[in-house]
Amino acid sequence: MISKNIAVAATTTWVLMVFGANAAGISDDRVRIGVLSDMSGQYSDSGGRGSVEAARMAVEDFGAKVLGKSVEVVFADHQNKADIGGAKARQWWDAEGVDMIIDLNNSAIASAVNVLAKERNKIAIATGALSNALTNEFCAPTAIHYTVDSYSIASAAVDAVLKQGKKDWFIIAVDYSYGKVTSEIITNFVKEGGGRVLGTVYHPFNAGDFSSFLMQAQASKAQVVALANATNDSINTIKGAREFGMNKTTTIVPQLMYINDVHGLGLEQGQGLVFATAYYWDRNDESRAWAQKYQARMKKMPSMNQASIYSAVTTYLKAVEQAQTDDGLAVAGQMKKMKINDVFSQNGYVREDGRMVHDMFLVQVKSPKESKGPWDYYKVLDTIAGEKAFQPLAKSSCYLVKK
Repeated sequence: MISKNIAVAATTTWVLMVFGANAAGISDDRVRIGVLSDMSGQYSDSGGRGSVEAARMAVEDFGAKVLGKSVEVVFADHQNKADIGGAKARQWWDAEGVDMIIDLNNSAIASAVNVLAKERNKIAIATGALSNALTNEFCAPTAIHYTVDSYSIASAAVDAVLKQGKKDWFIIAVDYSYGKVTSEIITNFVKEGGGRVLGTVYHPFNAGDFSSFLMQAQASKAQVVALANATNDSINTIKGAREFGMNKTTTIVPQLMYINDVHGLGLEQGQGLVFATAYYWDRNDESRAWAQKYQARMKKMPSMNQASIYSAVTTYLKAVEQAQTDDGLAVAGQMKKMKINDVFSQNGYVREDGRMVHDMFLVQVKSPKESKGPWDYYKVLDTIAGEKAFQPLAKSSCYLVKK
């Protein structure tokens, strides 16, 4: 009787171990990754279909399975509207079995999704958003800010220009969270470096005409005009500044420039621009090989957002594999234990506030004569260690940071 009870108990234990492990492993018998991006607006070139393709490439290179279960990529257009982006994230997480949402290339949308991620313990990886708020007031245990932010793109560029002795600044910023946070950070860096900001003006998102804003900047007689905007807005501001002749007397410092933007601007108009970036396709053999593979599919080189999506999806799948589950808290915890060195990241790791820290690069756009061919656009002036590039934890307002 005793031996029979032992056998039953052993069998029960084995069943619980096997089926319990499966239950704690992959939910819904699959892993679903949702790319929530701008598919049709001004951020679609640096995100959009290219982001979807980068995610698919990562899944393919991982073997399209994790823990023996299939990995799927779905996507949607957030249309640069926080209500639409939030509604899609809620639908994916609550009704469609999506495990992780990535890209979120609009700071207002990324902030809204971080709130939802915190409520549901789901993974949100913002690769395309810039606002530092994502790792401060909108931080969450399962939210990761992966690529760059307002602090990292401003610190290197502002420091480089201040060292040239140019102390008088004017800021042209887009009128939403990214522009407001970035203009504040630029102002702080300029003042800390002994300079002064003579004025700040905000323009509507996707503005068509920048004449009035450039006239204000020109009237201020600032030596430097910093641009706290992105993509088409940055391109049109730079073109407008050249039409005003400002490039002859004023240093234009864009805060966020993708290689797609330089391609659209052209080297003739873009030459000499200095800014910080997290990625350049021509950095080493590994980055070149992956970028050329991407180019074969998309007929253009990847933006740093698209390259970081490849990295983030790969890192996420590795974390699922190592944690033996797709549970959000477990996977986020595993990601915070990992070292990340790949086609995108050098010396990368995720901090407790969700910031993925990695090296940054200060680059200058080449002249047409310096360029050796298509997409050969950058001279790397300096490599900035991640610990210096990103906001120190001591300055973080994230409730997860122990002080």
